Amino acid sequence: MMIQKENMIIRSVTNIALDTIEMVLENTYISKTAIPGQFLHAAIEGHTLRRPISIADIDQEKETITILFKILGKGTEKLATYQPGMTFDALGPSGNGFQVDNTRATYLLIGGGIGVPPLYYLGKTLAEKKCNIVSILGFQTEENVFYEERFQALGKTFIVTNDGSYGETGFVTDIIEKAGHFDSYFSCGPVPMLKAITSKLPTKPGLISLEERMGCGVGACMACVIPSADGKGYQKICSDGPVFHAQEVSL
Repeated sequence: MMIQKENMIIRSVTNIALDTIEMVLENTYISKTAIPGQFLHAAIEGHTLRRPISIADIDQEKETITILFKILGKGTEKLATYQPGMTFDALGPSGNGFQVDNTRATYLLIGGGIGVPPLYYLGKTLAEKKCNIVSILGFQTEENVFYEERFQALGKTFIVTNDGSYGETGFVTDIIEKAGHFDSYFSCGPVPMLKAITSKLPTKPGLISLEERMGCGVGACMACVIPSADGKGYQKICSDGPVFHAQEVSL
């Protein structure tokens, strides 16, 4: 599939957790071609650089794409002010997503903060393939928690908060043992979390999705590189990733 510059029509904007916005967009091409783990590279008025935002859900019949983002700076602060009926352009679907070959397997989804959204679309896709799904979702506090019921509809779900204000206390790695047996895992979140997970599961097959600021978003500017695990070069997160095999890159 090709990355295209597309016009995104905003259908709804909802504040679903602390500084966390869910935005439902309408676009035919991206709704028909995007796979779990890909992202939109969104243009925001008044800002030179686009912002990469993971795709959280797709409805091919309604031709809608759901994105979630956290208000972290002036760009996302501006995007959060957009209203239904407004439009913005985005490059997409961008990046390499999650590839799922086995059906009827048991998969562990491990998400941290704004790394949770792309795992929801992945979880829905796995459920359609009759896979068993267990999810561990980590947040800072109870105010940051979102999509708990949606993940529960897919399978057993653990919520972890750093301060213990909701669910389990600690980090996602603290309760992996509670997930029981799983054949492989998928994870998305900040690099320290991914590093802890891959260290804890060194022999378990897994795919990880990296969050990173980007420049061009198409692999030309080398602004979002990460060292390859073999020490022989670098991988571009925007085009080679954001999804990599767990032992493919050096975190």
